[in-house]
Amino acid sequence: MRQIIIFFTLLIFTTSIDTAFAKSPFIIDGKVIKAGDRKDIAIPIIAGKTDPKTFIPVTIIRGEGSGPTLLMVAGVHGYEFAPILAAQRLADEIKPEGLNGTLIIVRVAHISAFENRSPYVNPYDRKNLNRSFPGALNGTQTERIAHALSTKVIPLADVVFDVHSGDGAEWLEAFIGVYGGPLATDYPLALSLAEAFQFPNIVRYKMKTQEQIDKGRSLNRQAVAQGLPTLLIEIGENGKREDIHIETIVSGVKNALKHMNMRKASNPTIALKPNYFDGTQSVPVKHSGVWTPVSSHSRFVEAGETLGVVYNYKGEPVETVKAPVSGYTLYGLAGPPVSLGESVVTIAKSVRTLDNK
Repeated sequence: MRQIIIFFTLLIFTTSIDTAFAKSPFIIDGKVIKAGDRKDIAIPIIAGKTDPKTFIPVTIIRGEGSGPTLLMVAGVHGYEFAPILAAQRLADEIKPEGLNGTLIIVRVAHISAFENRSPYVNPYDRKNLNRSFPGALNGTQTERIAHALSTKVIPLADVVFDVHSGDGAEWLEAFIGVYGGPLATDYPLALSLAEAFQFPNIVRYKMKTQEQIDKGRSLNRQAVAQGLPTLLIEIGENGKREDIHIETIVSGVKNALKHMNMRKASNPTIALKPNYFDGTQSVPVKHSGVWTPVSSHSRFVEAGETLGVVYNYKGEPVETVKAPVSGYTLYGLAGPPVSLGESVVTIAKSVRTLDNK
């Protein structure tokens, strides 16, 4: 009898939560999305003094049952195609039926860069959106996009996934960056979501100082600054649009939705033991010129090992680049162009586990 009473109490409690969820409006940029509904909207970015208007295409899928809000952002860099195509596929495959909570998908955060096939930067103001947060309402186009995302989209989320690929001439091995340290929020949840993605590599970035968050602030660090568990998701390289990369992102997001009890998985997954890394170190060059790497693939290197050579435009070697530390080369530039101060390789420090600190 006691078990029956508990069952019906929980049933009534759950039903009341779902009823409240159904009645509570979800509002984004003045648009109302009801429980069990889906909308595709365009957040307008007004014209500036020196650059044109644009927009941010967003899909909102509001489940029938109560749950958290997950934000996935693609296309912060317009030449990174795998996340953009994965966002398109997810928007087609995820339905309100069977979804608990709300999924927000920013399909292409940076339309101008996407339509102009511009790696890294906006074609109008030559700024990198992923170094421009929190943006400015009356700034250049890049800053206005960052401001709209910071004020109209990110505050609606409980968890943020910032999805990227290797841009332009970047080679890259798939990994997930997870934010920990004293200035990050709910690191244990973020780590568990990173593991649910079933990616081969997980890197922890410890947020110890405000300067780490503020300097050249990216979208993911903007989400950290706004107190949200955040993942940086990286897969694909050299501006490619391989289906395996697209499907891996889609599967990872679906795994995360299951992990957050937002969606039931159609197929059971086999747990993958990832490689863990604690922080990364970039390797900037001291000259502009022609970069010739020893390898354009991830590998373990020892401190002092040669990573490549920079040549001047006479064909003369001007710099032999060596690894400053031992570790695993997660991503880098395939070349040949390289600019003074640009990082050609990023090295991650291997660790056995990532604790919950």
